[in-house]
Amino acid sequence: MLGKGQGIVRAVDDVSFAIPYGQTLGLVGESGCGKTTTGRAILQLDRPTSGQVLFEGRDLATLDQAGLRDMRRRMQVIFQDPYSSLNPRMTIGQIIAEPIWVHGIVRERAARATRVHELLERVGLLRQHAARYPHELSGGQRQRVGIARALAMEPSLIVCDEPVSALDVSIQAQIINLLEDLQRELGLSYLFIAHDLAVVRHLSDRIAVMYLGKIVEIADRLALYEDPRHPYTKALLAAVPIPDPDLEAQRERVVLGGEVPSPLNPPSGCVFHPRCPIAVDRCPLEVPELREVAPGHWAACTLA
Repeated sequence: MLGKGQGIVRAVDDVSFAIPYGQTLGLVGESGCGKTTTGRAILQLDRPTSGQVLFEGRDLATLDQAGLRDMRRRMQVIFQDPYSSLNPRMTIGQIIAEPIWVHGIVRERAARATRVHELLERVGLLRQHAARYPHELSGGQRQRVGIARALAMEPSLIVCDEPVSALDVSIQAQIINLLEDLQRELGLSYLFIAHDLAVVRHLSDRIAVMYLGKIVEIADRLALYEDPRHPYTKALLAAVPIPDPDLEAQRERVVLGGEVPSPLNPPSGCVFHPRCPIAVDRCPLEVPELREVAPGHWAACTLA
């Protein structure tokens, strides 16, 4: 009552994209830019203060808890940390069977156990793993359990919130290949949130780049990597190491100065202008519109 007024943080501001059936949209950006909040808003784990979240023709933001319960069968999430996303007091079989029982997908206990074994085999685990506890599995095996739990609901959309960032590189490749195989077999759509641009390039059909709660560029995978239009995207790509030392020595360096601004007090105009290497006088004054700079390629930069 006697203190200063609190600022308003817009973790996600004016973000808009579409994910076609059976395709993957990669969402990349620095830590704290709003990627996870975007995924949570789609799943209605965080309720958006305005706007729409359209899924299979229905606006999720307007549904009550009963309406969301039915829709959540069709959208699931794979969490980042395979160590904290599983209940340590439940066996693997119980973890996978719980959502099947709660939503009444399979009511008979014996049929549920059979379904659990099928899901374990689909993600590359053994039936015997159903009797084990999470602490008895490796990180990669735990993440496979998380994938099996998501598949148990027979979803059409899965939000993958940095599902491989906590894993070893060799295990990352296995999980990514598993996600690709499942997408082909089941026609799944993915929102793949990550900060590793090499992983996103391998898995995604289209890629959206976020900075301070806004999408600054969105394009087809090949177009974004071969012809980036926004200076922030160029800086991200320049930070990805190239295995060939000769090519690494020849390519252009893009070094960003300063720190990411506070979302409590974002810069005026283009939010990227304090760190932009090509900023001009009008950048602090104009909020750039996300516009189509090439067919299917959108960028929020007045100089793109």
